[in-house]
Amino acid sequence: MTITQELSENENKKNKINNRTIGPVSDLEKHLPTEWWRTLFNSIYLKTDGDVVENSANTISEIDLLLSSVDLPKDSAILDLCCGQGRHTMELASRGHKNLTGLDRSNYLIRLARKRAKTQGYNINFMEGDARKIRVKESSIDCVIVMGNSFGYFEKQEDDKAVLNSIKRALKSHGNLVLDIVDGEWMKTHYEPRSWEWIDASHFVCRERSLAADGRRIISREVVTNSEIGVITDQFYAERVYSLAEITELLVELGFTDIVHRGNIQSDSDRNQDLGMMANRLFITAKAPLKLVKTSPQLRTLDLTVVMGDPRLPDSVKKNGVFNEEDFTTIDQLKIALGKISSLKANFVNQHSTLINKLKTLETDLVLNLCDEGFENDATKELHVPAFLEMLGIPYTGAGPNSLGICYNKSMVRAIAASVDVPVPLESYYDPADQSASIPSILPALLKPNFGDSSIGITKDAVVYDAESLVNYIDSLKEILPGVPILIQEFLTGNEYSVGVLGNPGRYEILPVLEVDYSRLPEDLPKILSYESKWLPDSPYWTEIKYKEAELSEDAYRNIVDYSKKLFSKLECRDYARFDFRADADGTIKLLEVNPNPGWCWDGKLNFMAEFAGIKYHELLEKIINSAIERNNLRRN
Repeated sequence: MTITQELSENENKKNKINNRTIGPVSDLEKHLPTEWWRTLFNSIYLKTDGDVVENSANTISEIDLLLSSVDLPKDSAILDLCCGQGRHTMELASRGHKNLTGLDRSNYLIRLARKRAKTQGYNINFMEGDARKIRVKESSIDCVIVMGNSFGYFEKQEDDKAVLNSIKRALKSHGNLVLDIVDGEWMKTHYEPRSWEWIDASHFVCRERSLAADGRRIISREVVTNSEIGVITDQFYAERVYSLAEITELLVELGFTDIVHRGNIQSDSDRNQDLGMMANRLFITAKAPLKLVKTSPQLRTLDLTVVMGDPRLPDSVKKNGVFNEEDFTTIDQLKIALGKISSLKANFVNQHSTLINKLKTLETDLVLNLCDEGFENDATKELHVPAFLEMLGIPYTGAGPNSLGICYNKSMVRAIAASVDVPVPLESYYDPADQSASIPSILPALLKPNFGDSSIGITKDAVVYDAESLVNYIDSLKEILPGVPILIQEFLTGNEYSVGVLGNPGRYEILPVLEVDYSRLPEDLPKILSYESKWLPDSPYWTEIKYKEAELSEDAYRNIVDYSKKLFSKLECRDYARFDFRADADGTIKLLEVNPNPGWCWDGKLNFMAEFAGIKYHELLEKIINSAIERNNLRRN
């Protein structure tokens, strides 16, 4: 696939690229973004640098040097920091190493690494994260490798120190650090100020480089051009250049020992062109300092109260209006999963006739609010449970009453989304109480109640293609949900996606995007996630609809993740949320729905997305619980 093919569909429709070069500049440093690394490492990076970083011979020789320099038994816990597309981690996996983790800031490269590892059958934990705050258990890693010149990207040296301190925290006592970084002393006198090369038959890259004013960084500029349509990107990046003496001094300052220069790496290029900052690199090993064995305070057992729907009461949403065998199986799976979380004691509360009095006398650290049925199994009262908890000052997981109230109103969510430039379907609001309302002609259309949950009112007949069917289904909805306004929405026929967001603003974790696979559904049934797909096990909607990890273009992925983050914040979601999207016939992805307290069950969308990332069900629940603990500043020791 060419670079142009990987650009967004909207740009290709215009048959031109909106990026344009800023022309000649006298000072590259003035144009350098502070956090250039947030956007640089994408599909274009793999094209411009692929002659080196996608070169299997380079990867093999670098891992050969690693294994000859450091004793790494096959069961060693190895963290590949700034792992990119995972080439070094997968090479280690091919040689029998089992306990491998890769971490990188680039979501694009992490997604690619996961896909490649899955294709090759490697069980590697790839995760997105900041190298300055490595989120692994302290003193749990035998070896941290920083390969392929992935150190020194930050504007301030304090951030480089933060990376090394984070590595030191992750490493076991005397654990190994391996640094593969540019030979700064050599590079200062050998970098090419200007070069250009063809990437493929249609694309070429022009490069400029200069030494920063303080002499500590090399600033680079790349202008990538398509020979037919013009400039694709004009981007700037930089790297701090350490001499062997300087990096050794820094490691000693931070407490590392046994620092050894194992020689220099000279990479090869498939195109035999400009190697840039990969041309000549230092290969250094060091040991983490001795860590005194200390008896860190044990986490006290978290007293967790799980609030759920009441199986004693009717539930109009469920099949036959009652809790079914599938619901009890789901609850059993939840209890098994919570039992796998260490330092946690779960108590379950589900009798709503005594719930308010129970909450008034409740002594607990945290409530896991899984009462998505609503108080007394009334979906319109989903916000009541967190409202009770708020009044009683009891911390809980998930969205607050305000968020749940807003998100229950689908037309309000649509209006808020549109106000922050999130694409939404064409839609008309029909109020049955308004006798003078005219029925719009958005056809084909999907009809749904404005208030409702779990696809109530959205059946196989909810997609209508003519005015007669539209009127008939409106009449049907009036009977099922009397007095509830109806949304008449353009029927989107493209791919359908879900984005799972864990955490809270500033600490988001985005799960791999899910795509709904309708390919097995009989042709005579509209491709929607209908009521039948959630509540009727005998329906083809239940048996034939599957889910898979989405394969999105870089731009499409970035867009729906950005939309989801915007809405998470705007709608005051907390700890976890799910955002559903679908493309129209032209490929424009539009918002379907926001789920502030999405389905938590073991066979639900959120858990499927977690499984794509190698996160087990109990680990997903633990992440949600930990987000609430952090948000509420709860102490565990």
